[in-house]
Amino acid sequence: MTLVTWTRRGLAAAATGALMTLGLPGGVAAQTPPGVLIVGQIAEPKALDPAAVTAVNDFRILVNLYEGLVRYAPGTLEVEPHLATDWEISEDGTEYTFTLREGVAFHDGTPFNAEAVVFNFERMLDEDHPYADTGPFPLAFFFGAVESVEAVDPQTVTFTLNEPFAPFLSNLAYPTGLLVSPSAVMESGADFGRNPVGTGPFRFVEWRSNEAVVVERNPDYWGDPAGLEAVVFRPITDANTRTAEMLAGGIDMMVEVPPTALSEFRTEAYTIHEQAGPHVWFLILNLREGPFAEQLVRQAANYAIDKEAIVNDVLEGTAEVAAGPTPPAFAWAYNADLDPYPHDPERARELLAEAGVENPEVTFYVTEGGSGMLDPVAMGTAIQADLAEVGFDVTIETYEWNTFLGEVNPGLEGKADMAQMAWMTNDPDTLPYLALRTEAMPDQGGFNSGYYSNPEVDALLEEARTATDQDRRAELYREMQAIVQEDAPWVFVANWKQNAVTSDRVENFSLEPSFLLMLEDVTKE
Repeated sequence: MTLVTWTRRGLAAAATGALMTLGLPGGVAAQTPPGVLIVGQIAEPKALDPAAVTAVNDFRILVNLYEGLVRYAPGTLEVEPHLATDWEISEDGTEYTFTLREGVAFHDGTPFNAEAVVFNFERMLDEDHPYADTGPFPLAFFFGAVESVEAVDPQTVTFTLNEPFAPFLSNLAYPTGLLVSPSAVMESGADFGRNPVGTGPFRFVEWRSNEAVVVERNPDYWGDPAGLEAVVFRPITDANTRTAEMLAGGIDMMVEVPPTALSEFRTEAYTIHEQAGPHVWFLILNLREGPFAEQLVRQAANYAIDKEAIVNDVLEGTAEVAAGPTPPAFAWAYNADLDPYPHDPERARELLAEAGVENPEVTFYVTEGGSGMLDPVAMGTAIQADLAEVGFDVTIETYEWNTFLGEVNPGLEGKADMAQMAWMTNDPDTLPYLALRTEAMPDQGGFNSGYYSNPEVDALLEEARTATDQDRRAELYREMQAIVQEDAPWVFVANWKQNAVTSDRVENFSLEPSFLLMLEDVTKE
């Protein structure tokens, strides 16, 4: 029996068992196949090309299919060797020379070598590359400092930067730095995202839209073989349905457990996993048009929203109130002197009056769920009520996750005044550089969907990413945070502690501060 047939039958059996458990008193829970881990994901992936996606939901699959030159050491955000065994950095910080691991092949049998590395980065960075049209490459920003990539010999590759770039190694460890098979890209072209080929511990089997992505153990993996025979990633967008499937035994692992459901898993049959990481949940405000073009109105919104109530009542203590754009998980760069905007409805009304604004109308984009979005519908409803209390007239428009991103990422102008957003980042540079700089507006390829612009912030971010001294970088980031908090281009809401739940049949799993789902060592009875 083939793996595909086996996993389909296993899924069918699990679904039948789930219906029995949910529909009949005393029903027997489903029994998923041994050695096959079924993961309840929060959404359908957009693509399985690491250069072409931005969502952690997709990254959770990709990190099991692909590998990069470096990776985050388990349990940390520190960079360690992976497909590169070591590297050297020039004295001026503009050349990185990597020695590549020998004996590694892509899943299609083609060798991993320096030419493959060159292909990957030139595909992203060179618009004249013959396979540049296999994108888009939304996070090519991460490697904007790369001037050239050269294969010195089959096992040596050199990156030349146009200036020192402090986050370079960290960005290589991020999923955008995962390496794909050049021959597979040449064969599939723009359809590569549906036909992924990497070097990782699992290889792709099939993708059934809105049903499952199936991967299996890579028998030719260069490292220790994966502990699982296969993994099935199921998109279950409704959090209550995902919870019900987990309780019924239809899935073995559930990511991003709704806070209200956590108590249901505090039994011997499950393990709840929690891990702090660099996460920010915020509201993008449209500074180009509408009421939030005025700073006082943006500050009023920050005072109006009761973040403590959202954290304690909606999220049931699984997050902390955010003070600004940088999460406290980046302890070395975090500005601990900043206090969050307090809940002060009277101050919010005063600011609206000072701005000369009465009952401002706001169109608010809310998503049903997505990467790091916590409990977005409930949070959106609470935010709507808090804003209404001080005089805002808020209309909510709700979208499925990928549709939501398609509306928000290109910018809010002409569409909405406010939108939910969450970022899980790898370096203090990432979120502000990609979402707060003037040159990161959507028409320039960035994620500054609210059109914030402050030349002082731009200058601080540019200096911080080229500073080679970490203390100086920290000073610059702290100054940036203070300015951004005062300018209030966003409503800063929460920093989340990620979670997942596994059944008692799953062993050797732990969450990573990177928010990535590493399954190589996981086993299942």
